[in-house]
Amino acid sequence: MSAKHDNAAPLSEVMMAMDVVDTLRHRQDLVLRELAGDERRQKLLERLRTIYREQGIEVPDRILLEGVDALEQDRFVYVPRGGGLRRKLAELYVSRKRWGKWALGLGIALFLSVGAYQFVYLPGKARQAEAARLELTEKMPQEMQSLFDTIFEETKVQTAVTRARTLLERGRSAIKEENRAEAEKALTGLRKIRDTLRQEYTLRVVNRDGVRSGFFTFPEVNRNATNYYIVVEAIDGDGNALNLDIANEETGETENVSLWGIRVPESVYNAIGADKRDDGIIQKNVVGRKLFGYLDVRYLIPVLGGTVTRW
Repeated sequence: MSAKHDNAAPLSEVMMAMDVVDTLRHRQDLVLRELAGDERRQKLLERLRTIYREQGIEVPDRILLEGVDALEQDRFVYVPRGGGLRRKLAELYVSRKRWGKWALGLGIALFLSVGAYQFVYLPGKARQAEAARLELTEKMPQEMQSLFDTIFEETKVQTAVTRARTLLERGRSAIKEENRAEAEKALTGLRKIRDTLRQEYTLRVVNRDGVRSGFFTFPEVNRNATNYYIVVEAIDGDGNALNLDIANEETGETENVSLWGIRVPESVYNAIGADKRDDGIIQKNVVGRKLFGYLDVRYLIPVLGGTVTRW
């Protein structure tokens, strides 16, 4: 046996020294009073002897001294190793039951969110972008050309073709510039020309209770002048009153209305008034007709061109 093993303290003495240290730790009041003060260690030894004798244990002074030295040197004390990544990971693993369900739920939610973004949102956005591109570059040009061709075939006046061609060129330029808003305006203009050409109605003076058949105003720009208006409505072939877009010459705004005033010469205004006063019925109430293929009404009486929507 080597000298190292010959000089080693017996296991029983080591265990006894550890017990002394453990006793001192559990009696912190004794340690703090004795070891932290200036009294001699002998007094501590005597008190330790008394403690063990009360338990029926005889401990040699040498063992007691070794226990005191061991306490002062922090022997037989487990000092945990410092923190680090491996330690943190180990602690996380040990506490996995506490946070595992939450982490699993969060992971599933994150996975579903990423999956929805990657496989639903992005493809959806791509489809929308492609649909918008096709509409701008293919559908809208085709619709513009189709509207122009319809106008060209159905119109009976060159004015409609001229306006339609201007809108068609404007719309094509907007498409090349990828200006969707301007392209939509061109399409709207072409649709309006087509719809106007297809309208058919009779324009007649309103003649019923509670509605004025005519009125006059004094324009703001010239209070010495007088403007005379007759109130009219558009009646289609089935006898229904139509709502039309009418420009108000006093405000500069366009409104969609069923009744509006047409400015006429004073003589026309007086003639219609006399017709109504005769028997309460306006015999000659038709003032114009809008025919298929035309943009404007063909008036049967003299008119001065202005219209109003409020009076």
